[in-house]
Amino acid sequence: MTNVFADSRRDLRERAFQALFALEFGGDILTAAQFAYFYDKEEEKKELPLFLLDLMKGVTDYQTELDEDISKHLKSGWTVSRLTLIDKTLLHLGLYEIKHHNETPERVALNEIIEISKKYSDETSSKFVNGVLSQFITN
Repeated sequence: MTNVFADSRRDLRERAFQALFALEFGGDILTAAQFAYFYDKEEEKKELPLFLLDLMKGVTDYQTELDEDISKHLKSGWTVSRLTLIDKTLLHLGLYEIKHHNETPERVALNEIIEISKKYSDETSSKFVNGVLSQFITN
């Protein structure tokens, strides 16, 4: 049975999240992306989707800026380094797409990252991610 969501933008966002999470433990972007993308595929394609690579490269390129922006919207006494690795990775990915990925509407990027947070974390985390990222929605 084929997965109708395979290679959809939602699927690729989720794989970007997985790869970015893995990068927190070391490694390089390409290896992390290849593992996240190909690990459950029966037929191995030769190329990684550009959307996946764009998300990963964007998050890593803008990480310092993303951390600064996120820090400004955390409660007093909280820092990005104090966040769980899952929440930090979700915030990085969501904020990058909201601020820098112009082909995705901001609200779509927000809703997509909330759905991923529901799958990989709990309701409290989803509400936290929504609360922080909602502050960056301009339209």
